[in-house]
Amino acid sequence: MKGAAHRAAPFLMSVRMIPLAPVRIGPAVPIAPGVLSAIGKHPVDRPLRLGPEGFEGDQQADRRRHGGPEKAVHHYDAGHYPAWRDELGDLPRLAPGGFGENLSSGGLTESGVAVGDRFRLGAALVEVSQARQPCWKLNIHFAVPDMARRVQDSGRTGWYYRVIEPGLVAPGDGLALVARGAPGWTLDRLWRILYRDRLNRAELAEMAALEVLSESWRSLAQRRLDNAAVEDWTPRLQGSVVNP
Repeated sequence: MKGAAHRAAPFLMSVRMIPLAPVRIGPAVPIAPGVLSAIGKHPVDRPLRLGPEGFEGDQQADRRRHGGPEKAVHHYDAGHYPAWRDELGDLPRLAPGGFGENLSSGGLTESGVAVGDRFRLGAALVEVSQARQPCWKLNIHFAVPDMARRVQDSGRTGWYYRVIEPGLVAPGDGLALVARGAPGWTLDRLWRILYRDRLNRAELAEMAALEVLSESWRSLAQRRLDNAAVEDWTPRLQGSVVNP
């Protein structure tokens, strides 16, 4: 991870309530011929119920890879957008909401947030389950052919929450940290294992046994241990012939 992100850990521990931009939700719509995505989300100015599958009215186009109990809510730090604009210029979608996030805040980043962190969000209770693994639809959305790979390489991925207690989330509600299940397992640490020190068996073994981590990521770590090889990222980052 780069630079100022390392200030996020003390920020997380020192702020009683983390302000949020309005919650965003959206439908699945075509973004290219034969390609559906729900990345285009709009802010909502009314209370929304948050349940095990996410916010009411929010959709995911590919339920096998997006959404579900372990990816019920997506959070992306608004502070990442200036870095993206420095890298790519003033693309119109490089603004809060551009990555399809439900939640957006400033100062809360992958280097300070850990899996197992629990936050009170309105009347709901949510827990960090994993970081986002970027996919090829980002390439289409931003009209940048290697955007998914750029996101992966940068570590500016965002993360997902599972819903521990459903409840109503109203405009003006923020995030309040209430517990840390595995504070040593920041999203930055997981990023380094997955994409940098990729066959570190000791780290992979710990990752595979980490109960607060999503089952899909625990299984991924176990497959690397079993196969002594890294999975092929090409289908996820580049897609099929629909998205060459």
